[in-house]
Amino acid sequence: MDQKILCEVNNCSYWDEGNKCTADAIYVVSHTGETAENSEETDCKTFKPHKH
Repeated sequence: MDQKILCEVNNCSYWDEGNKCTADAIYVVSHTGETAENSEETDCKTFKPHKH
């Protein structure tokens, strides 16, 4: 399946031109410890900052 994952966090090492995410997998968690009610209650654990 061809997936299109968009990301605007351009300081992530998986970010690519056109706001494309190049990670092999995406890991998203609820930061409330419970079922998330909206996107503000979730976090992307796949984020990895660029190394300069």
